[in-house]
Amino acid sequence: MGFAQRTPRTQRKRRTAEPLRALRPSRENLYFLPFPACTPSRLRFDWEVMRFPRFFFFCALLLSALTAWSGERLDPDVRQLIVGVASGWDSASGKLLALERTPEGGWKPALGPIPVLFGKNGLAWGQGVLGSGEPGRHKTERDARAPAGVFRLGTVYTYDAALPKGADYPFHTVTAADAWVDNPALPEYNRHIAVDLKNPPPWFESQKMRHNDFAYRWLVEIRHNADPPAPGMGSAIFFHIRRGETRPTWGCTSMAQPDLVALIRWLRAGAHPHYALLPWKEYQQKWQAWGLPDPGVVQALAP
Repeated sequence: MGFAQRTPRTQRKRRTAEPLRALRPSRENLYFLPFPACTPSRLRFDWEVMRFPRFFFFCALLLSALTAWSGERLDPDVRQLIVGVASGWDSASGKLLALERTPEGGWKPALGPIPVLFGKNGLAWGQGVLGSGEPGRHKTERDARAPAGVFRLGTVYTYDAALPKGADYPFHTVTAADAWVDNPALPEYNRHIAVDLKNPPPWFESQKMRHNDFAYRWLVEIRHNADPPAPGMGSAIFFHIRRGETRPTWGCTSMAQPDLVALIRWLRAGAHPHYALLPWKEYQQKWQAWGLPDPGVVQALAP
């Protein structure tokens, strides 16, 4: 078997030169090339095109599109967003704003800024709508860190028989039979369970919700590690009443009771409320890719 006859080297160079010349943009045809000199099929960069403003415009447009396609963003159906900001990953305190989406698609503050407390060891990436795949420290059970990222809000749990006057949101009155499981070894981990008090499971006493503790009179579920729960990645994350102005939590976000009651009155299930919690530096880096409010809108949260 013989080999196919090869084209002489000099001829190959001359033959490939002509198509490259044909692809080179000129002043006359530059307008009709959507992405001049930045297409992946080009083997070399045409520096001549750099002199034209359209080059920068179209390349910026391409970069913007690629950024938008590169990951998930906040769902446009989210019309209520609570934004919490800490000064850094190890900060146990910060501020919070409740915002509403405007008809034009922007955001306007509705409540706040509200002083809040986070986990006593700060923040770590959580498992929610956005942020689950980020590099760095991720929340684990009993690490005393609040989960960072974007999360759906779930049910309001309360000792009371009704929500505060003016509130309209799904709630559950906590009874003696209710439990929230924080033991990773149990199949009910990070779930609300109602047990049969006549025959409670052996773990119930350490997992029950009703302790008549003033800090848990109002709980708003933050759906970290919830869809579905992964054992050991953190459980029982809520907004709740703070125990003191400077006393942080074990991973929840706490605030003064009047602020929490105002937040519950503001929530509406039809507005699909979410919670975004980030250190300020990460917020400035993520807001555009994730579709969060412009830092100028939440400037009151800056450290």
